[in-house]
Amino acid sequence: MTRRGNNEGTIRKRPDGRWEARLTVAGRQRSVYGKTRDEVARKMRTAQGQVDQGIPLPNERQTVEQFLERWLRDSVQPRVAPRTYTSYAMHVRQHLVPAIGKLPLAKLQPGHVQKLLNEKLKAGLSPASINRIRSTLRAALNQACKWSEVTRNVATLVDLPKEEHSEIEPLTPQQARVFLEHIRGHSWEALFVVALATGMRQGELLGLTWQDIDLDAGHLTVRNALQRLDGTLQLVSPKTAQSKRTIVLAETAVLALRGQRAQQNRKRLKAGERWQETPYVFTTGIGTPLDGPEVTRGFQKLLVSAGLPRKRFHDLRHSCATFLLAQGVSHRDIMAILGHSGITVTMNTYAHVLPETQRDAARRMESLLQGELGSGTNDHLPRMRAGTDDEPVDPAR
Repeated sequence: MTRRGNNEGTIRKRPDGRWEARLTVAGRQRSVYGKTRDEVARKMRTAQGQVDQGIPLPNERQTVEQFLERWLRDSVQPRVAPRTYTSYAMHVRQHLVPAIGKLPLAKLQPGHVQKLLNEKLKAGLSPASINRIRSTLRAALNQACKWSEVTRNVATLVDLPKEEHSEIEPLTPQQARVFLEHIRGHSWEALFVVALATGMRQGELLGLTWQDIDLDAGHLTVRNALQRLDGTLQLVSPKTAQSKRTIVLAETAVLALRGQRAQQNRKRLKAGERWQETPYVFTTGIGTPLDGPEVTRGFQKLLVSAGLPRKRFHDLRHSCATFLLAQGVSHRDIMAILGHSGITVTMNTYAHVLPETQRDAARRMESLLQGELGSGTNDHLPRMRAGTDDEPVDPAR
């Protein structure tokens, strides 16, 4: 046993060449290790300071894998949607654990994480996929900091690959009209009409039930989303709290839904005993819910047959948003209609505007500038109400 210095506790050199310092915490001995006596003495003083402040000492034997599995079980699974949990678990078990799982959590360094990300990039993963893997680790280590398992989040100290954001390519108004005319009478006509009119996500549309719709009042309420989990279609909570929303329907959408209800009744009669009664608005020929990938493939085939460019189903949501922008609807109203978690999401997603909107903005600016230059005053211009673009304020009000 090596002689110890003041306030160092018990320090000794181990047979394997490492130095060890022992500290008694709540009647149990805890050890810290280092390559030199000075290093382990510094660790010992830090540990003693943590104990004095009531901060639990990290378990140096706990591996990254052990912590991540505990994080998934105790922190993630009880509070997130099933699909989100599945995504986190996939990142942990397919990417994080094989690369850094055996490392002690307390010794995880930024270099370990950077090496992991670099290797994933070399293996051919896209920057977007790599950034999502890192986001999962960052979320886990944030929790580790809260639990006093680590003192810093090393996932925040790495360089990320540059992610190329693809341009949003919605349908133009003319393309939307061509598409709607092409699908007239199709069994999924109402589905596509409601998608364009409301901007609902695919899972929200497929999870829509007749109980969610009031055709007389002309609105629907988004309460759930339909997702495939563990091989079966299940109703889950929408993506965010703001996703639970009520949407006022355009008359075209109301008429399409009335037609959908009549079509579903005809399908029920035709299927007879094969019909499976479900509450869903959009169903197969025997009443079962529609599957997302099948709908997407069908949508793309219809685009091709209509002579239109290939799109993702999600582009119907983008099309709705850009149509609303073109009509002068505010970003805040679009946020509420689409169920975004905040106005920043809407602003960042739809920072671009349609060329028609830009031209309209230029015409408004030209009118304002020419009015000022022509009269030397702007008293003749209407005063605008804060937060709107086109509502004059009566000076007497």
